[in-house]
Amino acid sequence: MTDYGQDLLFGTFITPTAQPVHQAVELAVVADRAGLDLATFQDHPYLPKFHDTWTLISYAAARTTRIRLSGNVLSLPLRQPAVLARSHASLDQLTGGRIELGLGAGAFWDGIEAMGARRLTPGQAVTALGEAIEIIRAVWSSEPGPVRVNGEFYQADGVKRGPAPAHDMSIWVGAYKPRMLRLIGRAADGVLPSLSYLGGGPADYAVINQHIDDSAVAAGRDPARIRRMLNINGTFSGFGKSFLNGPAEQWAEDLAGVALEHGVSSFILASDDPAAIEEFAGEVAPAVRELVAAERAH
Repeated sequence: MTDYGQDLLFGTFITPTAQPVHQAVELAVVADRAGLDLATFQDHPYLPKFHDTWTLISYAAARTTRIRLSGNVLSLPLRQPAVLARSHASLDQLTGGRIELGLGAGAFWDGIEAMGARRLTPGQAVTALGEAIEIIRAVWSSEPGPVRVNGEFYQADGVKRGPAPAHDMSIWVGAYKPRMLRLIGRAADGVLPSLSYLGGGPADYAVINQHIDDSAVAAGRDPARIRRMLNINGTFSGFGKSFLNGPAEQWAEDLAGVALEHGVSSFILASDDPAAIEEFAGEVAPAVRELVAAERAH
């Protein structure tokens, strides 16, 4: 049983569909009004049926008042790290600290390559992500002097630092494989996999946690400070059938179990259904918090 004791966050994972043109933003507004903590958006810049995710996040930030916003996760190969650092810090300042940085090392390489980026091997992609995180954190830093990073894939040759984000912005990384998980342990603030890609279901988090924790300890970091997140999907129905397939009460019990057994502290619902988002926010999230708080109090 692994519970890192972090505060629980609940959010939604929104498809950035371009038609109807305002649908994705309206779903973020629904999540904001319903009381969720996060509104996150898929990122597939090579698909014309989707809005550009960063533009969408910026517009959603202007339409919402309290919810935090993030890519889930942004495709790094199509974005320069120093530009990512400045764009996120700027929007974070403009929103009063409501922006987080979700990053992915790259997938769907045919589309990425078609847009002009270099195709990388899995190992190269992890190395590139590590270099990018180093540059991003350096740009945000108040250390004296310019940023100089001479990486294999990303370089910063005298980049001026700043602006800093309005709050201590998190870097959450989509990851499944050991090398990427070890990078998170060394350098990132959270891991963000999707349940649909975990062949063994939530139980796969035992291995995820082990890689992250071992790497964090080796780097002198506290593993409990690294957030464990999960994109989830399921069906609300009148009676229990299986994991995340049943009434809100069953969802709450299922997710509380994942939180207490595997240390997952952020649950992000993949749904473009306003009613499901509202049920998740109004019935599931409060019940999970209550169940977890009661168990932690023992």
